This record gives sequence, C-alpha cells and structure tokens, in this order.
Amino acid sequence: MTIAERKRQLVANELAQAALLLLADRGFDAVTVDDIVAAAGVSRRTYFRYFASKEDVVVQFLANAGAGVVAALAARPAGEPPSVALRHAVWVPIAACADHPDQALLVTRLILGTPALQARYLERQIQWRTDLTAELAARLRLDQTSDPYPAMAAGMTVTALNTVLQHWREGDDQHRLAALTDRCFAIIAPALDAPLRPPG
Repeated sequence: MTIAERKRQLVANELAQAALLLLADRGFDAVTVDDIVAAAGVSRRTYFRYFASKEDVVVQFLANAGAGVVAALAARPAGEPPSVALRHAVWVPIAACADHPDQALLVTRLILGTPALQARYLERQIQWRTDLTAELAARLRLDQTSDPYPAMAAGMTVTALNTVLQHWREGDDQHRLAALTDRCFAIIAPALDAPLRPPG
C-alpha cells in the first residue's frame, strides 16, 4: 500500500471504530452520522468521502468477505473436491474475523439484529454470489448459463458462511469457529461433490 492508501485506511478504520462504539452503546437507530463524526472528530464531508451511509460504516467490516472467498478459491489446487476447496476459501474471512473477535462479533450482532443492516449486507452478498458462481464455472469448466451447479454451489457456500456467523457466540475461539465451519460443510459436501453431469 502507498502512504496515501495507508492514511485512507487509517481514517476509515478510525471512523468505523468510533461508529461501532457508539452503536454498541446506544443501538443502531439511536445514532446519527452527526454523532459519529463528532465522536471521530471529523466533518460530515470527510465521513461521506469514505462511507455512503450509516449502514455502510458497519457492513464494510464484512464487505470484503466475498472477494476474499473468490480469491481464495481461485488459489486452491485444481484437483481438489469442490467441498474441500470451498471450505478452505470460506475459512479465509472467518479467520480474519477471529483475529478481531470483539469487533467482528459486535458487527455480526449489529447486522443480524438490525433490518436495515441485514438488507445492505444481503445486497453485498448478491454480488459475492455472482462472482463465486463465475469462479466455480471457470474452475470446473461448466457453462453457468445452462448448468445449475455453479449457482447452486455458490448459494450453498454463502449459506454456510452466514450460518457460521449466526452461530458464533462470545468466547468462541478459532477452534470453535473451525469446528462450526467443518460441520456446515459436512452437511453440504455430498451435494457439492456429487458427480458433475450436464442436465440431460
């Protein structure tokens, strides 16, 4: 990262931290953008340079999860069964959350408990699922316009990620989160690894 990029990331992180502290204390609906900028010591103009809305300052913490899954999947060995490759790919954003457990758990609870945040998070996931579908189709040499496998597999993968986040509890460490991830993929592995036959 360049110095300018590092500075931009630092400001974004400080804004997000100030917002999360306020939201945890007062609740999402009781906090305004003016409250956030006052706590962070910046102007509204600076805030909107980094975030489009109050929702985005929360959702951005998980916003790169989908891109991380797609990139991790692209880096997996070509011969791996889909369930193995996708499980490793999903672990990338979960492990990142586990590296910042207090903040990540707060964000997860805010998103899952606030309809406006859930809606914004689901909007982001539409793009993740589209990108993951395309990556799976390319990886398995399938035509995503005629074969339902890539879209179905992408949907199951996103559901697995969401399920791990929904079952995450305070005090869970990486071992607990890894066990949750393993359990989710054990459930969907038979479908992910079923023989890939074109529709007849």
